[in-house]
Amino acid sequence: MICPDFLEFQDILKKMRVLDDKIVYTLNTSIPTESFKTKVNATEACQELYHQIQKGHEERESVIKKCIVTTADSVKKLLSAKETNPDDFETLKNLKAEQRKLRLLQTELSVEEVIKEKTTKLFTEKCRSYYKPNDS
Repeated sequence: MICPDFLEFQDILKKMRVLDDKIVYTLNTSIPTESFKTKVNATEACQELYHQIQKGHEERESVIKKCIVTTADSVKKLLSAKETNPDDFETLKNLKAEQRKLRLLQTELSVEEVIKEKTTKLFTEKCRSYYKPNDS
């Protein structure tokens, strides 16, 4: 599980977001210009790209939510340990660190929403003439 180390978690998310980060380039290379319309099936290209985008969004959201649940459980356990022994410095230090990580993970979920909206908007603008997903 990648949740204990937040920096590692961010690195993995960054790798998972490559398609979204390069969406404009991907769209420009997937969708044919007027002169190449007969050589490339734009409908298939858009459909395939759409499924890749959706899969990436679902996987990232799942990873983030799993880490939020895992970290929230850790916070609960540390709060319980703090009640048992309120003067334990190590428990207090770990509790603060886990609470901070939980806030960062929740922020990552918001970032994911922004990325998803941006990618979906760009995809729709470029592919709307060729492919309209059933779920939109």
